[in-house]
Amino acid sequence: MPTGVALRDPRTQLFDAAERVLLRDGPSALTSRAVTDEAQVAKGVLHRHFTDFDDFLAEFVMDRVGRLDGPAAALREAAGTGSVIGNLTEALTALFGSVAVAIVPLLTFRDPLRVRLREVWPAGVPVLTEGVDMIAAYLRQERDLGRLAADAEVDGLAPMLVGGAHLLFADRAAPPGAEAVRKVVSSVIGAVLRDPAKRD
Repeated sequence: MPTGVALRDPRTQLFDAAERVLLRDGPSALTSRAVTDEAQVAKGVLHRHFTDFDDFLAEFVMDRVGRLDGPAAALREAAGTGSVIGNLTEALTALFGSVAVAIVPLLTFRDPLRVRLREVWPAGVPVLTEGVDMIAAYLRQERDLGRLAADAEVDGLAPMLVGGAHLLFADRAAPPGAEAVRKVVSSVIGAVLRDPAKRD
């Protein structure tokens, strides 16, 4: 394994390598050796930057949670434009087209990682709960703009949308099509849309 590779940002390089291994080979294949081999660095590089492998994985998960800031901002900016169903379909497809789906089995697979994450994330699965917050914030804006019913329970609708989409994307060889995601979105929020004629 190369030991003289110059690393501009070793943490990012290792996190990106971990994501590739996780998406390609699953959580059981995600080891420190697999990550450093994928990143093409010496194994000691990981241990110079992290206390242990679970510390690395916890920071990897939180780094990926942080990457939802951009999509969350884009979804908020979409409020009042296009269709609510279309905006949600795109947002949920992007959320679960990312590493989010793979992080859930990783957390199930590694008890020490869940314990470590509890120190910085007290409840829920980090990527999924952040996704729920993102969707709820968007629904709140659409409700304030009058495109959803004034009594729409956005704090209940958001986890239903994320949970429904997660079931569509989880454990599939190929991701579901946009129409399948749209059907889930329509079934969850159809009753609270103010103008059904503009659903699509």
